[in-house]
Amino acid sequence: MPARFFESDVGNTPVREWLLSLDPKDRKIIGDDIRTAEFGWPVGMLLCRAIQGREGLWEIRSSLPGGRIARVLFCAHKGEMILLHGFVKKTRKTSELELDVAERRMRGLR
Repeated sequence: MPARFFESDVGNTPVREWLLSLDPKDRKIIGDDIRTAEFGWPVGMLLCRAIQGREGLWEIRSSLPGGRIARVLFCAHKGEMILLHGFVKKTRKTSELELDVAERRMRGLR
């Protein structure tokens, strides 16, 4: 399933911008995980997982150096994987605010 960055009404691509702000090592790890999900869909729990209670929302789970964890939230839309939101987790549980951002973007897809 081909991956595509979510694009806002004004042309911003938040996940792409977030990725470009990261350290090159982190960017490579996350990019490789996105590519694995894109070309290996459907992939298993270790890499991708559906978000419970958020219908249609999935996460790509990346382990970064130093024990850090990154997530890229996406949905399937018209045969594509739309990368909605990316962040480095600060707590064990994913923040509802992070999920709300992705869900709001998902609802805005046409």
